[in-house]
Amino acid sequence: MPNRIFLTLAGLAGLSSTNSAIAGDPNDPTVVELFQSQGCSSCPPANAVLNSLAGRPDVLALSFAVTYWDQLGWKDTFAHPAYTARQWEYSRAGKRANVSTPQMIINGRGVLVGSNKAQVEAFIRRYDRRTSGPAIAARAGKIAIAGKRLARPANVWLVRYDPRAHQVPIRAGENGGRTLPHKNIVRSLHLVGKWSGGVVTYDIPAALNGSYRTAVLVQDGPGGAILAARKV
Repeated sequence: MPNRIFLTLAGLAGLSSTNSAIAGDPNDPTVVELFQSQGCSSCPPANAVLNSLAGRPDVLALSFAVTYWDQLGWKDTFAHPAYTARQWEYSRAGKRANVSTPQMIINGRGVLVGSNKAQVEAFIRRYDRRTSGPAIAARAGKIAIAGKRLARPANVWLVRYDPRAHQVPIRAGENGGRTLPHKNIVRSLHLVGKWSGGVVTYDIPAALNGSYRTAVLVQDGPGGAILAARKV
């Protein structure tokens, strides 16, 4: 039955039961995560780069607003401790002693500041996943993941993000007096479960806000490489 469910979902989603992703494939987008804060004067250039990627079908651009700038003059209107925790997971996995903003992470592996668009584009090409990961399909409140067995369980994340452009007036702190544009702001991050290979289906709740979009990430443990991703 699980295989039948997956094949049904995969057919409707335009996938096969094996991953056929290629570079620039909308069915398996490159994940670009920006960790930033409205209180950080160095963040607007990286934020502008992420905004420029937000509409690309072959890229899943996600803006995570962190909390550790909130006591320094301006409380970020989108920040959440879970996003700060996610950045720390990347830091620990990469054996880095601290976190900073802006920081952009490509497919869970490539780490850079993110303010230089040409460099970001080069990292997107360099850290493309090719065809190594599992396939993801979605339909009617369910997702299905299929692929070869893993040495250790992967995390399956459900991400809700807001694709609308938000012009945020900043009234204090390092960016006080500026109005900063934001796109693809992450509004929730939920661990759906674990996946170790084979075919597994998961229930996913409907988004509370109809304007939000949904993505699924399969990640090699906390702070590890993104094995697969899909906008659903």
